[in-house]
Amino acid sequence: MAEQVDGQALEEVVTFTSDLIRIDTTNRGGGDCQERPAAEYAAARLAEAGIEPTLLERTKGRTNVVARVEGTDPSADALLLHGHLDVVPAAAADWSVHPFSGEIRDGVVWGRGAVDMKNMDAMILAVVRAWARQGVRPQRDIVIAFTADEEASAEDGSGFLADEHAALFEGCTEGVSESGAFTFHDGAGRQIYPVSAGERGTAWLKLTARGRAGHGSKVNKDNAVTRLAAAITRIGEHEWPLRLTPTVRAALTELAALYGIEPDLTDVDRLLDKLGPAARLVESTVRNSANPTMLDAGYKINVIPGEAVAHVDGRYLPGGEDEFRDTLDLLTGPDVEWEFHHHEVALQAPVDSATFARMRAAVEEFAPEGHVVPYCMSGGTDAKQFSRLGITGYGFTPLKLPEGYDYNAMFHGVDERVPVEALHFGVRVLDRFLRTA
Repeated sequence: MAEQVDGQALEEVVTFTSDLIRIDTTNRGGGDCQERPAAEYAAARLAEAGIEPTLLERTKGRTNVVARVEGTDPSADALLLHGHLDVVPAAAADWSVHPFSGEIRDGVVWGRGAVDMKNMDAMILAVVRAWARQGVRPQRDIVIAFTADEEASAEDGSGFLADEHAALFEGCTEGVSESGAFTFHDGAGRQIYPVSAGERGTAWLKLTARGRAGHGSKVNKDNAVTRLAAAITRIGEHEWPLRLTPTVRAALTELAALYGIEPDLTDVDRLLDKLGPAARLVESTVRNSANPTMLDAGYKINVIPGEAVAHVDGRYLPGGEDEFRDTLDLLTGPDVEWEFHHHEVALQAPVDSATFARMRAAVEEFAPEGHVVPYCMSGGTDAKQFSRLGITGYGFTPLKLPEGYDYNAMFHGVDERVPVEALHFGVRVLDRFLRTA
């Protein structure tokens, strides 16, 4: 298929990424974020291309943008293309450049959101604007959603849209967003492009231990801090059993074939050892997990508090929620209560679908040396909320990255950045996929 993306689209994806980074949409949690300026920017770029945007808010300033590009086949299922506008905090003193400068230096765009995920927002805008210039229409309707609040609860973003504005997503059966189709260099000359076809469920937990408050110098068998510490230790040291989902089985099978290894799924830990660096693509998704992250207890060194609180980042595989709950009951024991601070479903998408095949073909068209494999994300995305509408989610934000560039370290990391050439690759691949989707 001949090259379709024009030079203006390649210029715009870089400009839009830089411009969006300069709009500070830091989400500190607890409602402390204002996505509206970025939403208005995205809406204006759509309107310039004759695509009518709708701006929606659950909370003032927490703005979402939804638009529809009509396809040529009204009978075809629609495809949701979505990206979030908010970013996690960044401390300027820790960065080589200011995190909200959007600086373009030596062929690289720097700043918070360069990878997570204002780059994809910019790709979407660049592609649909190029279509408008060329008079191109995709076969199926493309629904575009730029969301608020993904970096917290999504209550003001995709959750709000799914619950209150489902009609805007009528006909959508599949969705595409972060994170997949990036170059993973295995250190031995292979370039792997993992495409997400699943996500572990989110189980952020609050643990509360109660006891008898008292003087720090006295004997106290009902110490809340001791009870909590014991529970946290059990959770942190627990070895979760192996659980293979269809997506992870497919990932292991394809990776084993790539390396010429017998795909022995009866001894996955040994198989992972044989895969070397490529094991990082799957090692976090062969089990449930629970990592203690926060502790809060007491107010004075000589006072035993009556209550101690901890938070745990829990994740569970598709089909693994019951096991997760039962295990937490056992690990916390009778003296510590636990509850969900935030809870979202695990997802799984078919890797033998026509959509996955088209994503694979689009990447291979522009990276023939690459090897596309399915994988399951260890974390989560807005696809969880959109799944309430029956939308099957994939992670597909194509980027061709140079060796030595640690893609995963860019997420929520210091000196987040994306090469200009990676953005150009992304626009070309996304355009190719959406034209054939």
